[in-house]
Amino acid sequence: MQTVKQILEGKSNEVHGVTPADTVLTAIKRMAELGVGALVVLENNKLVGILSERDYARKIVLAGKSSKETPVRDIMSSPVLTTTLDGRANDCMRLMTDRRIRHLPIVDGELVVGMLSIGDLLKVVISEQQKVIDQLNNYINS
Repeated sequence: MQTVKQILEGKSNEVHGVTPADTVLTAIKRMAELGVGALVVLENNKLVGILSERDYARKIVLAGKSSKETPVRDIMSSPVLTTTLDGRANDCMRLMTDRRIRHLPIVDGELVVGMLSIGDLLKVVISEQQKVIDQLNNYINS
């Protein structure tokens, strides 16, 4: 199974984030512009939280709060579950499934170097399964 580093090499490793003081509206607009479902929350380049569409839906929309006035710090999820570059894809999938999260920041020391989505991991799992299927078919047909 692939490592997080190998997965990250196959995708953009640009880290998209906001600060705890940014408004939720600013964060949601940024997510929409980038086409992503979550942003890391950084303060002085240190990971302090994560903000997802789920946080927005549950903590702003359902709570009747104003996204124009509410700072990210009030609704971000913290502490943040993370993985490292040497993490394994299957371990990340298990963690994300068990904890019911869709995004997992990748850290190298205290520096955020990327983000994995559940979709990234599904691609890896499907690819690995296809390789096994192909190998079994070759074995059976030989």
